[in-house]
Amino acid sequence: MPLAHLYARVSKHVTPAEWPLIARDVEAIERLKRERNAVVLGHNYQAPEIFNTVADIVGDSLALAREAVTVDADVIVMAGVHFMAETAKLLNPSKTVLMPDMKAGCSLAESITAADIRLLRQRYPGVPVVTYVNTSAEVKAESDYCCTSGNAVKVVRAVAREWGVNRILMLPDEYLAQNVQKEVPELELIAWKGHCEVHERFTPADIRDLRENHPGVVVLAHPECPPEVVAAADYAGSTAGMADYVRDEKPARVVLITECSMADNVAVGHPDIEFVRPCNLCPHMRRITLGNIRRSLETMTHQVEIDPAIADRARLAVERMLAIR
Repeated sequence: MPLAHLYARVSKHVTPAEWPLIARDVEAIERLKRERNAVVLGHNYQAPEIFNTVADIVGDSLALAREAVTVDADVIVMAGVHFMAETAKLLNPSKTVLMPDMKAGCSLAESITAADIRLLRQRYPGVPVVTYVNTSAEVKAESDYCCTSGNAVKVVRAVAREWGVNRILMLPDEYLAQNVQKEVPELELIAWKGHCEVHERFTPADIRDLRENHPGVVVLAHPECPPEVVAAADYAGSTAGMADYVRDEKPARVVLITECSMADNVAVGHPDIEFVRPCNLCPHMRRITLGNIRRSLETMTHQVEIDPAIADRARLAVERMLAIR
């Protein structure tokens, strides 16, 4: 069995017959990383055979953004979606950032444009704009701050204090804004109608069925889910928050109401916990494969580039977010 130590991490998802072919890509990617002085950043939603083998740094959007600043490499390969690659490039303008498949997009990022924000500023003059990192560089460039699901409450409170306001445009995820609003009743958050095509499909009925069919299950929900789903859960948090909850609380049986590869990846470190898996896959994350990561490093494509005039403004919004601790 080639690379047996890695196969042990994915043996629940990859058959012994499949592994030798997968191992060839893994070996080639590891060799190419050494030759190119490259690292692979892997989002928590990546397939287990990527997350648990070739990804050097893993985490949620906030963790990847922070790690991208300090990564010691000439080349960064984003095993995630396009806005994440743009964020890595914003924070590492002198480094080469590769996107294995440029079609790996995001329904949230596509739900709003820079022109939309300019119109919102006209409608709400003087109101600061906080945008989710799940947006394009052009949208970030029109924003004052960025946020993630993990730090959104902290960011909007910091912005309100700094600007001396109690109204904030929080874009583009309507459900995230509604869920954060419950945590900051002293503020008025003005939302947009953007949704994640994975999380918007979950319903309170799903939670009821899970509890009925899996007695004692602890339900953890992502704040991109509708508010009524979050209300029906035992805990709501970012993917990093959910992973931390599992590590710290060690529930006997748990379900993660988010993209289903997340459970596969968290489960590797917790063989004693039963993970119930309601499987909603992100079709954009699935576009990233070991094969196209390998081709990306072989051919140095596709290189992510951002207009410098846009990049400077977008970088400021991301850096303002990272400065909030």
